[in-house]
Amino acid sequence: MSTSDKSINQWAGMNQPAKQSEPLFMIQSPPIYKLPFGDAQIILVSDGTLALGSPEKSFRGISKKEIDAQLSRHFLPTDNIVIEETVLVLMSGGKRILFETGTGVSPLYPHAGHLQRSLVEAGIDPASIDAVVCSHAHPDHIGGLSTANRQPQFPNAQIYISEIDFNFWTDAKLLGSPLDRFAALARENLLPVRDRIVFIRDGQEFLPGVQAMLTPGHTQGHTGFLLTSGNQSLYLIGDLSHHHVLLLERPRISFAYDLDPTKAGDTRAKVLDMLSTDRTAIFGYHFPWPGVGHVARQHGGFRYFPKPTRWIT
Repeated sequence: MSTSDKSINQWAGMNQPAKQSEPLFMIQSPPIYKLPFGDAQIILVSDGTLALGSPEKSFRGISKKEIDAQLSRHFLPTDNIVIEETVLVLMSGGKRILFETGTGVSPLYPHAGHLQRSLVEAGIDPASIDAVVCSHAHPDHIGGLSTANRQPQFPNAQIYISEIDFNFWTDAKLLGSPLDRFAALARENLLPVRDRIVFIRDGQEFLPGVQAMLTPGHTQGHTGFLLTSGNQSLYLIGDLSHHHVLLLERPRISFAYDLDPTKAGDTRAKVLDMLSTDRTAIFGYHFPWPGVGHVARQHGGFRYFPKPTRWIT
């Protein structure tokens, strides 16, 4: 088993998940953030957080000294990387479109799995979701599609995902392999809703104002999404980058959970360059709450600039 395969198994829960302390903020209700978007509205809700543990376990090709220096420059802890899982709901043209589903309720992810409660607290009935869009088939993106007894969490929604990822992660041949746990979770969540899955293609506007962009590397069929409404655009990066500092300042370093780290680094650098050139706003699923901002070139890499936030009622 390769080092990368071991890391993937840990991510999927075959080993003990990284420990995360119980800070006081965990007793609060999951946050909700609303913002206007052209002729539409975006609502951001939280599925929770994931702890990756010591950063050198996940970020490769860079020394611990440099990792610590990068994190310290941004006033971030150097002993444990904790990333967000923020789910975006696009309210447009009378439709409710959900992007990603979080982990689902699982002992493997003790501080995630809050999406259903978050939606209800935001005034959104899960049964009212018309479409669910997933960037790829990793557990923290499709884990909330089906319940433990294989019932759909979004009973009236069409599901959109790339055929490449669906076929790869639901392949029974992966069971018993180093990717077993990922495949098992994908099969448990995707197969029960197979009759409502629509496959998306690179460059396709598969829903009004929602265009797919294939960004392979993290997985074979990983896909980003460009949202447009009125004169506004927002690019959903998915898992193009899991960290707003380490994988932006050095976009070609390896991330342990990328299926093809070299391709992932090349894709990351190419897309970040495009986004910085076009000054397109981005949404980072794993970026600090609420995850909306811009990227710009800086010192041979990139820097994330979070968008100023305000509450909208």
